[in-house]
Amino acid sequence: MASDSPIPCSTNWASTVIDELRVVNLGVIEEAIVEPGPGLVVVTGETGAGKTMLLGALRLLLGASARADLIGPHGEETQVEGRFMTGVGETIAVRRITATGRSRAYLDGSMVPAKELAGRLEGSVEIVGQHDHLLITKPAAIRGLLDSVLDTEGQEAGRHFDLAWAGFAEVAAAQEELGGDRRALERELELATHQAVEIDAAGFAEDAEEQLTTRATRLRHAEELQVELAAAQEAVESAEGIDEALGRIRRAQGLDPTLEALAEEATGVQIQVTELRASLRQTVEGLIHDPGELEEVEARIAVLNDLKRKYGSTLAEVLEFGTTASSRAAAIANLLERADRLEEDRAAAEAAVEGAGERLRAARLRAAKQISEAAVGHLRQLGFSSPVVELAVAPAQASAGGADTVDLLFSSDAAITPGPASRVASGGELSRLVLSLRLAAGVGDAAVVAFDEIDAGIGGATALAMGEKLKGLAEGRQVLCVTHLPQVAAYATTHLVVDRAGASARVRPVVGEDRVAEIARMLSGLPDSERGQEHAAELLALGAE
Repeated sequence: MASDSPIPCSTNWASTVIDELRVVNLGVIEEAIVEPGPGLVVVTGETGAGKTMLLGALRLLLGASARADLIGPHGEETQVEGRFMTGVGETIAVRRITATGRSRAYLDGSMVPAKELAGRLEGSVEIVGQHDHLLITKPAAIRGLLDSVLDTEGQEAGRHFDLAWAGFAEVAAAQEELGGDRRALERELELATHQAVEIDAAGFAEDAEEQLTTRATRLRHAEELQVELAAAQEAVESAEGIDEALGRIRRAQGLDPTLEALAEEATGVQIQVTELRASLRQTVEGLIHDPGELEEVEARIAVLNDLKRKYGSTLAEVLEFGTTASSRAAAIANLLERADRLEEDRAAAEAAVEGAGERLRAARLRAAKQISEAAVGHLRQLGFSSPVVELAVAPAQASAGGADTVDLLFSSDAAITPGPASRVASGGELSRLVLSLRLAAGVGDAAVVAFDEIDAGIGGATALAMGEKLKGLAEGRQVLCVTHLPQVAAYATTHLVVDRAGASARVRPVVGEDRVAEIARMLSGLPDSERGQEHAAELLALGAE
């Protein structure tokens, strides 16, 4: 359902403001169009009405993660649109979420990655969530808060530490790759070298196994071979029949020329027999029965069989194993040489991290003093008479975030010893502490600041102080605040109410009597109560002063 008529707004705003926000099917909000206007803009409504959905829409426009469960019951997708007026013109940001959970983002009509939305408005719009009080109790979050206000020297120290840590991490990763056990590497090098040398020293060629087997067989049967081949030689030498046959065929050819082919065939046979005689003669003469050579060949075969037993079932596998062992030995030797260098590199990297960590810690100590003092000033304006805030920075084991720890210590009164804020601060104190720390860290420097129920756990005079603080913050900028406190709502320049009926909610501006009724509802739950309206009018008058 569309909202009532948008609120008129001034054009003489800070450098960035939310000019218009349109929300379609986000949670219980079916459709809402609001023009927040300058100054302090509060959003109120019954619990569960969907107040925080408006800030959820703003988060989406700033690039927050999109989830399918954000889609309401009024359609197949959610769409959020925002018009931001900046110092250089207007920016239109759009975010769509489909039922599959896919998100699409647009800037000034062009499709862009969602992260580019945040990049366009980075530093201009800040959101302080209702769960930020949980974040400030975590050392990493407090350290991030400190780093956000580092001076120029501190920022440079932070960059130097990041570089030093990256260098250390690279060396550590290289050492991890080496396995970290030098003696094991040395043993592996010795073994691989022995294997490679043993195989190489044997001097086997790729076809050596076949040659050795053939040679050994011949040497083992040399006597029998000599007997058989000598007899064959004698038989061939004494075979004169082929010569006589060739002579008769040639004479017959002289009588019958058609016998030329037969004569050529016989000539070929005679040539083969002649060659066979020569080959047999040469072979028989080469057959030497040498027991010493046989012993040598069999010794080579024994060496080969020993290598095959260790390194492979064939000579090819043995030679391949030798090549691999040689390569592995060279690689390990390089690793060990590199390990020696890495020890030196690690010492240098650790020294660089230590030096950079000390400089960064000094910068954080300066920032801690600055934030602590500023936060105490804000807390005094929020009802504390003599609060203590200390960001304790202490040396620690170096990590990616630095070489120190940061703890947030707090006490509501100087007479009480400060302790960890997560243990000693009540819910209301945490809410004010969050606001004070975020203001001290510069969130108030943004042109648009949004607070999501930052006032949880407080009431009475403290709530009035919170409202006054937020109104003061809204001078010269746009401040949005989702609140359940009438004391805060009374200070608003623009008051938006979220009404819910069943599964549908709408957003409407309230002025005049409608606003009095809403403040009365927040006070007593009775918007029509005469006494409640009197109290509401009194609050509104106080807020207007």
